[in-house]
Amino acid sequence: MAAALLLLTAAAAAVGQQRVRLNAGWEFVRQDLGGVWEAVRPVGAGNPEGVPLWEPVPVPHCFNARDAVDPDVNYYQGPGWYRTQLEVKNPYPGGRTVLHFEGAGQKTEVYLYTTKVGSHVGGYDEWTVDLTQAIADFQKTDVYQKQFKGKVPLSIRCDNSRDLEMIPSDLSDFNLYGGLYRYLNLEYLPAVALERVAAKAEVDAAGKAGTLTVKATLYNPTGSSAAPVTVRVLDPRGKQIEQFKGPLPLHAGEQAVHQFKLKNPRLWSPETPQLYAVEVSVGTGAQAYRQTEKVGFRHIEFVEKGPFKLNGQRLLLRGTHRHEDHAGVAAAMTEPMIQQEMVMMKQMGVNFIRLGHYQQSPIVLNLCDSLGILVWEEIPWCRGGLGGPVYQAQAKRMLTNMIQQHYNHPAVIIWGLGNENDWPGDFPEFDKQQIRAFMTELNDLSHQLDPARYTAIRRCDFCKDIVDVYSPSIWAGWYRGIYTEYKEASRKEFEGVKRFLHVEWGGDSHAGRHSETPDNALAKISAGQGADERAGDASLVGGAARVSKDGDWSESYLCNLVDWHLKEQETMPWLSGAAYWPFKDFSTPVRPDNPVPYMNQKGVVERDFTPKEAYYVFQSYWTAQPMAHIYGHGWPVRWGEEGELKMVKVYSNCAEAELFVNGKSYGVKKRSSQDFPAASLHWNVPLISGQNEVRVVARQGKQTVTDQLSFRYQTQKWGKPAKLTLEKVGDANGLTTVEVKLYDAQGVQCLDAANWVNFSLAGAGQLLDDLGTSSGSRKVQAYNGRAIIRLRAPQKGKTAVAVQSPGLETVLLTL
Repeated sequence: MAAALLLLTAAAAAVGQQRVRLNAGWEFVRQDLGGVWEAVRPVGAGNPEGVPLWEPVPVPHCFNARDAVDPDVNYYQGPGWYRTQLEVKNPYPGGRTVLHFEGAGQKTEVYLYTTKVGSHVGGYDEWTVDLTQAIADFQKTDVYQKQFKGKVPLSIRCDNSRDLEMIPSDLSDFNLYGGLYRYLNLEYLPAVALERVAAKAEVDAAGKAGTLTVKATLYNPTGSSAAPVTVRVLDPRGKQIEQFKGPLPLHAGEQAVHQFKLKNPRLWSPETPQLYAVEVSVGTGAQAYRQTEKVGFRHIEFVEKGPFKLNGQRLLLRGTHRHEDHAGVAAAMTEPMIQQEMVMMKQMGVNFIRLGHYQQSPIVLNLCDSLGILVWEEIPWCRGGLGGPVYQAQAKRMLTNMIQQHYNHPAVIIWGLGNENDWPGDFPEFDKQQIRAFMTELNDLSHQLDPARYTAIRRCDFCKDIVDVYSPSIWAGWYRGIYTEYKEASRKEFEGVKRFLHVEWGGDSHAGRHSETPDNALAKISAGQGADERAGDASLVGGAARVSKDGDWSESYLCNLVDWHLKEQETMPWLSGAAYWPFKDFSTPVRPDNPVPYMNQKGVVERDFTPKEAYYVFQSYWTAQPMAHIYGHGWPVRWGEEGELKMVKVYSNCAEAELFVNGKSYGVKKRSSQDFPAASLHWNVPLISGQNEVRVVARQGKQTVTDQLSFRYQTQKWGKPAKLTLEKVGDANGLTTVEVKLYDAQGVQCLDAANWVNFSLAGAGQLLDDLGTSSGSRKVQAYNGRAIIRLRAPQKGKTAVAVQSPGLETVLLTL
């Protein structure tokens, strides 16, 4: 399946004639300079002018690749500098040379030698800097040949310092990263080139009559009056089906090029994401400029007081969310990483995604188009209230850029205008009427720029009547209430708005932590008091009882919560859809006390793509390819009484499954989605003290899938943790894995222990920490009385690993 999905992602983005990614040859310093001169002055080896010391880095690169999840420091927010040298070879007489930024955080200044050639405020939208004149001027100087040997020095200052007059707010529940964390491209353009092509593909609800309207904005420094233009339309198989040729006046601003009528176009949908290509060429011969855009014909409708329809048919939006964040690199995800993430989402059964809470890489949008994932994309007006004119101008500029830059993507159905704008704190004044007035401005601007798509916000009740689609805050079974109240809470909110879509639901889980009694915390919580998140609910201290504070943060509980939500969604015909928050764990500065410090652990995969158990719950409801997964692959030891019946759950989309425990069949069960948990595929079976083997055989028609796992069953009782052990448990791919376990005074493993443990290393080698995962953090809460970490240990020399836990004796392991 993965290979087939990867083939779908080969759709080309809009490109210029000559473009190269500037990935290599960069140097970086994480501090400010006295000025750009310090980046370019001639320096002899060993001279004091060599300070500060620069380090070689690849681009994309993020300031905060590691410190965002360092348990002992605040992450760095300030300036950093990058420098490289360009070999400029523009093949076009009278053409231009530009830098195209796919995103850089958060304020950026660009210098060519000592000349400032451009700047940008905003960490997520695309932008360009024209280098043409500055290069020509620099090439006339002596230093061009003498110092730089015919190359052009490029220096870039990025800055993610805290700033109240910028969005997003520093109160946001995610890091405001710094750096060149998206791809940077050098482009050569001919004298007359396309700045933007807007290709609007429309079709009626019946899918019979299609219209393709092509508009263009030109870059025309020559002042010519007209240029020949050709527009070719290619169907999803690459066959030309339409063509237009004619003169195009070369004046400023957007202008109409041509409109095509198509009968019975192939429709774009999550199941069949059919993409047409629109190829626009201006100019002739070697000076011709060509740009290709992918479009899709689909009809969307959020029915008032009803569901969502795609191409005239109801489609339940089965969604998740994405932050641009990954272990070891933070925001600097490479294209293969992004591709792997999006394919994993599709394999989980996702047909919808909310990109939270900012415009994302064009790579992401291209993948959504080709994989068939509908999109809600939003600007980063997130928390904090409303700033002044500079703040508001940035929000409008970023909304405009987002819509114009991602206008052609058929995947996009919603432009998001804000998130949690009911959250005060950035400014002395919090004025709801001013926020309403500005939200209205953004809503009007969005519809002016793109009348065909919907607008939406999440969690700002006093603005819910302004936008087209509203998502309230419903966290049944996590921040408020119990998960069995989900449908009732959703129905109540649905009735209070014109169009309802539920984005953000779920709960945190500490990967590797499992429970025999995951729902125990629900007994402490009063039902019937609503499931909407309120101020302070995300805190781990104080306030009313809630699972987020009083639960065990086990994967077992999260699976139950997800399972209940998904089976209920199948019985809500009025529901447009829902989106689980989020797909992958991500870092946040406002959660230092979580089991992995500074991590939001609500993902169904860890920050390094390792699936948690909940991933397979989604697959069992949302996918068609037969699958079966026994709960507990990361649960090495279960516990209970001798002879006690223990539940074994199988998540599968197959019609029936048979369970075998220690070689004995415990019968065939038919899948029934409303039989909770695990859609009736749960068995109560006896386990034997010691090792147990479990196997399932699931059948869907003539297809059979199997899964199996092995675990130990412990019947010995334990007291409070009294000692630690530390041992080497693996060597693979140049990495050594060590594991700490907690035991009571009698030497019985404490299988529910959640103590904090701290790993450290002395001697040669490197601890693989600050990754934001349960197995890649030097400070972490134990999961079922254990925790692991990996290190690179050298072949020669000694390495010592230590582990500490408050109140227990430190243990040392020499490798």
